[in-house]
Amino acid sequence: MSLRIPCPRCGPRPSEEFAYGGELRPLDAEDPTAEFARVYLRDNVAGPRTERWFHAFGCRRWLTVTRDTRTNRIGAP
Repeated sequence: MSLRIPCPRCGPRPSEEFAYGGELRPLDAEDPTAEFARVYLRDNVAGPRTERWFHAFGCRRWLTVTRDTRTNRIGAP
């Protein structure tokens, strides 16, 4: 069974229609090495994570969801 992502414009859609945009992270980095880590090094912790997804094969808009990485269950951000 595929992961279903609730698009607010198109309704629940299979994850194959989306491109993963990564974890939502704060932008307040003071040194350049912290900025590199923010963009390229993911924490990959177990539990709820706020993520960005792009609906590439649908409405072509970004959405923010909270996904539990242990169960892949998606809730409200």
